[in-house]
Amino acid sequence: MAQDIPTTPHSTLEDAQAFALGTAMCALGITMLTHLGLITGQTAGLAVLLSYVTGWSFGPIFFVLNLPFYWLGWVRLGRRFVVKSLVCVTLLSVMAETFPGLVRFDQLDPVLGALLIGGVTGLGLIVIFRHGASLGGVGVLGLVIQDRTGFRAGYVQLAFDVALFAAAFAIMEPRLVLFSLAGAVVANLIIATNHRHDRYTGR
Repeated sequence: MAQDIPTTPHSTLEDAQAFALGTAMCALGITMLTHLGLITGQTAGLAVLLSYVTGWSFGPIFFVLNLPFYWLGWVRLGRRFVVKSLVCVTLLSVMAETFPGLVRFDQLDPVLGALLIGGVTGLGLIVIFRHGASLGGVGVLGLVIQDRTGFRAGYVQLAFDVALFAAAFAIMEPRLVLFSLAGAVVANLIIATNHRHDRYTGR
């Protein structure tokens, strides 16, 4: 029988460097994403799509969209999770606003770009998840629905993404939506492979 591996909680300094690294990787992904006119899934994807429709910046939209989920997170996952997630969401919102002025892409193939976006975003999210935080409110909503109805949280997130990409087809070029979908698949595969409690026990 496999034994539990003892773990030591991350220090505040370790959390800080992880949140800086994880959100920076995700901000780089968002910068490439918006440069190419692509989208992604979950709350960030909704914020990107709304930024295309309204012309407003991603950062403020993303920050505001997450506000209702902090209460749900407080009830379902506790104060520590909410505080850490608020820090990460704020960092990403700020970085997503500043990165376009610091990073330029003279040439970025949309297919390769979509795959790279999925890669850097997936890795950034893994770093954030390992330190007990999150970037999106839809996952928290899924957990609450699962608790109250028994409907699995993963299916809630899947249903949200299906609706999001369906809406994207109505306002974006179909090929861009398909490229975006490929990037989202890469990100989710990275998370599914690397964020597993049966393999990785560190917190």
